[in-house]
Order: sequence, then structure tokens, then C-alpha cells
Amino acid sequence: MTDLLTPVLCENWGTEKSWKLSAYLLSGGFSAAKKALKLAPADVVGIVKDAGLRGRGGAGFPTGLKWSFVPQDNPNPKYLVVNADESEPGTCKDMPLLLASPHTLLEGIVISSYAINCHTAFVYVRGEVVHVARRLQAAVAELHEAGWLGKNIQGSGFDLDIVIHSGAGAYICGEETALLDSLEGRRGQPRLRPPFPAVAGLYASPTVINNVESISTVPSIIKNGAEWFAGMGTEKSNGFTFYSLSGHVKRPGQFEAPLGITFRQLLELSGGMRDSHELKFWTPGGSSTPILTPEHLDVPLDYEGMASVGSMLGTKAMQVFDETTSVVRTTLRWSEFYKHESCGKCTPCREGTWWLVQLLRRLEAGEGQEGDVDKLLAVTEDINGLSFCALAGGAVACVTSAVRHFRPEFELGYTTPAWESFPYERSAVFIKDRPDGQSEGGRV
Repeated sequence: MTDLLTPVLCENWGTEKSWKLSAYLLSGGFSAAKKALKLAPADVVGIVKDAGLRGRGGAGFPTGLKWSFVPQDNPNPKYLVVNADESEPGTCKDMPLLLASPHTLLEGIVISSYAINCHTAFVYVRGEVVHVARRLQAAVAELHEAGWLGKNIQGSGFDLDIVIHSGAGAYICGEETALLDSLEGRRGQPRLRPPFPAVAGLYASPTVINNVESISTVPSIIKNGAEWFAGMGTEKSNGFTFYSLSGHVKRPGQFEAPLGITFRQLLELSGGMRDSHELKFWTPGGSSTPILTPEHLDVPLDYEGMASVGSMLGTKAMQVFDETTSVVRTTLRWSEFYKHESCGKCTPCREGTWWLVQLLRRLEAGEGQEGDVDKLLAVTEDINGLSFCALAGGAVACVTSAVRHFRPEFELGYTTPAWESFPYERSAVFIKDRPDGQSEGGRV
């Protein structure tokens, strides 16, 4: 089963002080950048296009195609912005990568910036992860000393500086145009499009915005070739990616594997569900993607496979829940998050998420009124697709999919509190031992 794994991005994580430039160079680091700097920028874009790399931040848009949208005849500076504002509930792939091997990302930035004629790149890091920002800043300093940043990089005639910018802990800034507003010093709120960032992004200049994993994958493509990358994954979803498993599994963590692996295979790699429990539902890409159930265990985990069952691959953040979990309570907690993180710019999102929380709280407490479930779905219809960004759609997806698969459990909220049907201590991943010396729930 371990043959399913493809350690590329995580290959050097076990190296002593893997975050240091010296360790990265010993594992072949920056050989791809040396190769890229000898090519024409358009050829670098072509290789990434031919490889079929799709954005790993959730949307799955072709990376090389996005780069090609940058108008090179525009006299303004060109910018590359790396989205490291990882904050989707359940998502935990970018931060481990940046901690273990920040130079993987930085080499990707050098190559990507060269490809789009960018001389100043930004990494927008979530404000709470101070340790990650500090590690990136130290890595940038190492590259300046080694001649991989600054003027005339390695004698190539190409100049590049990288700025590490810490955000202020707002989920909305994971949306690319809100991120740009925040980077410019304004309140992070989504922009009206068009114009799109490729034409008028950061400081009204052509801008490419990519996820950490997307840019970190570029060096391996340049080093090994487009055919090597396209040879993994599926016909339309090429390559490898990180799958993050958390929740009621024996061995949660990161699993780097080709796109198209199934959730059943990933469960086996993680040791399966905790003992004496069975799968109830799971998210394929964080809480903003429609939940799935055991009937979807063998659906390929790629963009097309998830779309075929009415969900999305998203960030591949798989939160796994067993039969002890109240789906009503889980949906309420997710909805509380989206209500809190709504920037308030769009009325349907600002007001609608508030009403979702009120209705779900009533159902969780067993104080629901006849018709509340239908009212819940009616509110989702007043939200979905009516906001500037995808936050509202994510807030709706977890609710509508939960009701679709578990409607009787929601209707039970007309008479019975969720904590009576599903005592919450039973679903806890980590709990203290009971006074009688017995353990209940918890990690096994």
C-alpha cells in the first residue's frame, strides 16, 4: 500500500535541519532554478502548461495558463503573490511544508517569477503562524547571502526580491482579491471583477496569485520534466498532492500521493478508523466542500471525481467523523466559523450566515420548530451565489450536503437535543481518563 505514496515535496523532511539552505542544496535544491534560468521565460511557462499542474489552493485552475494571462506589454511591474494564508477548517498542508522545507517554496518562487518577468514577489502568511513567518524570513536571508536573491541572480541578469508579509488573522484574506487589499494596507475585502488580478492586481499591476503547494511543485516539474509529472495522477488531474487526514483515524497526518487515489486507500494508509468505530461522514477538501459518506469511499480523489458526486476536491483536507458524531453539531460549528469570518461586505453572506447559526443552534438544542429544516435550506438559497467571493458558497455547501445525507438527524432537533443522541464526550479525539481508570473515546 505504501507504493501509492509519491514523496516529492516531503522527500527531504526527514533530513537533519531540513529547513536550512545547506541541507536543501545537498538534496539537489536549486538545480531546477539553474536549469530554468538558462531557458526563455516563455519556455518555462510552456513546461508548466504541458505538465498540467492545476492550482492546489482549491479551485484547481491550470497554473501555466494563469501565468500566460499576464500581459507582458503592460509597462507596470509584474508581481507574484503566494497565498500562505492557510485557514480553511481542517486544512494543514502548507504550514508543515513551510516549516520543514521553506526553500522548496522559495526555489519555486525564483522559477515562477522568472517565467512571468516578476522582480518582486510576496508571500502572504497567516498572522497566527509567527514561527512559519520567521522561518521564511531566515530562509530569504540565506538566499540573499548565497546569491539566489537580489541583483543578477547567479550571473543570469535576473533580479528578484521576496517579501514575507504577515496577515492579521482573517479567513477572508485567503480569497485572492481580499488578500491583495490586505497586502496594500487596506481592510481585506473581495474586489469586484473584472478587472482580474492578472491585468490589474497588486498596486493596479499585473499579478499572479498562487497557493504555496502550487509554487512549491514547480521545481520538481522543471527538474524532471512535464511528462514525468503528467505521468502521475489521472487524465485531467495530473501529478501528486498532499492529502491531510484528521479526526477519527488512527494515524492522522499528511499523505503525499497521486491525484486519483481513493479515500478508502487513504484510510488504509492511516490505519483506518479508531477501534470499534465506523465511518459516518467526511469532508474531501475542508469544511467548505460538501460532505461525503461511506458510499463515496471509492470515488477518485481528483477534481473530476469529486465533481461527479456533487462535491469538490478543495484543499484535500479530509476531516473524518465516526458514528459518535452529531452532524448537526458539526454543521453548527462550521457555520459559526463562517458567520464569524464573513467580512460583512455582502448582505446575503453577512445576514444569511447569522440566520444559519440561529436555526442550527435551535436544532442542536432540541428546540427546533416544525419546518425549521426547510427554512434552513431556504436561507441557503438566499445566500448561495449572491456574494463577491466564495465564502458564502462554502458556508452553504456544508449545510445543504449535511441535510441531504442526514435529514432525519436534523429533524430530530424538533424534539431531542443533539447531545442526548450523540454525547459529545464520545466523539472527542482526545479526552482525559475517567476517575475509574478507564479511557473513553480519544486517540487509540
